[in-house]
Amino acid sequence: MHPTRREMLRLGLGSSALLACGPTVPLFLARSANALANDRPAAKGRILVVVQLDGGNDGLNTVVPYRDDEYRKRRPKLAIPADEVRKVDDQVGLHPMLEPFSRLLEQDRLAIVQGVGYPNPNRSHFESMAIWQTAKTDMDKSTPGWLARALDRRTGQDGDAAGLHLHEAFPLPRALSGGRQVVPSIARLEQFRRRLGMTEGTEAASQIEALDRLARQARGEPGSPLQFVERCSLITYASSARLERIQQDQPTAKAAYPEFYLAQRLQWIAQLIKADLTTAIYYTHLDGFDTHSGQLPRHADLMRELGASLGAFLDDLKKAGESERVVVLVFSEFGRRLNENDSGGTDHGTAAPVFLLGEQVEAGLHGPYPDLTRLEDGDPIHVVDFRRIYATVLDQWLEVPHRDILGTAFAPLPVLRGG
Repeated sequence: MHPTRREMLRLGLGSSALLACGPTVPLFLARSANALANDRPAAKGRILVVVQLDGGNDGLNTVVPYRDDEYRKRRPKLAIPADEVRKVDDQVGLHPMLEPFSRLLEQDRLAIVQGVGYPNPNRSHFESMAIWQTAKTDMDKSTPGWLARALDRRTGQDGDAAGLHLHEAFPLPRALSGGRQVVPSIARLEQFRRRLGMTEGTEAASQIEALDRLARQARGEPGSPLQFVERCSLITYASSARLERIQQDQPTAKAAYPEFYLAQRLQWIAQLIKADLTTAIYYTHLDGFDTHSGQLPRHADLMRELGASLGAFLDDLKKAGESERVVVLVFSEFGRRLNENDSGGTDHGTAAPVFLLGEQVEAGLHGPYPDLTRLEDGDPIHVVDFRRIYATVLDQWLEVPHRDILGTAFAPLPVLRGG
């Protein structure tokens, strides 16, 4: 006997749960439900974790040209003193609050790509972020995200969601939008359960058990109402049951995480990785980088949160034996202008550094630092096109030919050992 919509409603899964399914539900959720039912161990593949710095990170005060006279002349109040930076070489150093990054650099787990941007830079948050997230400069609003396109090209990735977005406030980023695979966007398990209309405690367990039974029974024809019910039961069961099991097991963190929001999200990502999800891409954010005024203390706090959170995350994965298969990519939509403004801050700029972290990176500095005496509209000129970084990640880490995703060839950078 096949399940009906009435039977679904009787389980307490009302309109909110059904609407959460959307018009279509990706095949990975059915595979996830089957994997749970069969209790098979998941294959351990490579993982990309993306941390998006929202607002435009001041790259000049992140990777600091402490020996550059032009830097100090243009920033009489904001320039970081040479004796405070965490020196990388005899020309540049890291922000004083990035002590964990200094340690990771010493351990050969941090690559710094300098002066990253793109031709004809756009200083609008929305437009520039769209360029970074689609890897397209023509602003075609129908273009799927670069990671969505990459996930569509990957094969043989049975099991859980191919990608997962985690943040309390930000919607699913365009980088993961528009592809054939639907990527869940959640803040925490409790919020996801509420969105699906699931209850708590014993009743929730009964719902999940009933959904399991319905999912096993349902065999609708493509496009039929029965298939809709089947898919809704699968998305609810597969997502809720899988995350419920992970939360109950909660692999113990093997590193001390600081009390930051970013650290909490990264700790959950580490928990999911250690639980052997087959998810290939995790995406989260750190916001607050639009430092038009009062920059010094605000930026210092952000650097502290970024460094401490990622340091704990990588240490956790290393102690758990998972670090060899994880690479972290950290980027922002643009940097800040060379000149400080009259409000103790900086305005929208262009080029900025990008970080790659993990056991598989070629540690150290990559690319020359931008020439601060050679400016375009008052900003340093980028020396590395960000799509070269994407090409490297696609070819050498996600194992997707970058030309198929980016539409043209870009020379990869020697920043990964795992290719």
